[in-house]
Amino acid sequence: MSLLDVDAVDAYYGESHILRDLSLTVEEGEVCALLGRNGAGKTTTLRSISGAKPPEVRDGTVRFKGDDITGLPADDVAMQGISLVPEERRVFANLTVEENLRIAEVSRNTSNTWRRPRTATGQSMSTEQVYEDFPRLGERKTQKAGTLSGGEQQMLAIARALKQSTDLLLLDEPYEGLAPKIVEDVEAAIERISDQGVTILLVEQNAAAAIKIADRAYVVDQGAVVFDGSATELRDDDETRERYLGV
Repeated sequence: MSLLDVDAVDAYYGESHILRDLSLTVEEGEVCALLGRNGAGKTTTLRSISGAKPPEVRDGTVRFKGDDITGLPADDVAMQGISLVPEERRVFANLTVEENLRIAEVSRNTSNTWRRPRTATGQSMSTEQVYEDFPRLGERKTQKAGTLSGGEQQMLAIARALKQSTDLLLLDEPYEGLAPKIVEDVEAAIERISDQGVTILLVEQNAAAAIKIADRAYVVDQGAVVFDGSATELRDDDETRERYLGV
């Protein structure tokens, strides 16, 4: 059984049909890349998995650890152990790095107010471990998040997600707007997280960078999967990369 199984999903923004019979699986412990041009349906896929609204899933199923989570509210999906780091990062700009992490910890401890069952099995990351895995954050723990660089804000957004009990980490465009050297730093952080056993579904416009750290890859175009294989296979498939990714 796959950790995540998205089966024949059709998703809509209003009456706009975005995902068309989209299917994918993510296996426990792997880094899986979801690639495609702008508007291909990558972010919509992550939002459909995480329960974010919009879009609306009108057909198909999303299963996590064998349980049907299709259409569950985002809070309930998070209780299952799925954490989404959106493209916008959404750090609290006027709070320090340490305060941002503390809020994530408080959220984890109080999110069960309505006695919803928590089925996540992943270990939440301690603040000390965050600073070990993201040393830049440790160096800037008293600095306001709004004054961090783009790469540092991305690291903080990922760290906040890992303060939850995370079994599956959804990353939406983590390299967006970052300089090449900073991309390398974020790459290294993602690889450290993966080495600790966290499963990752990575949406990224920078296909070359994503393929470098992924085990498997999907390519989507116009809301449908057009490639499914290992990262090595995609790296060697010049026709698919040129046609759908422009690289």
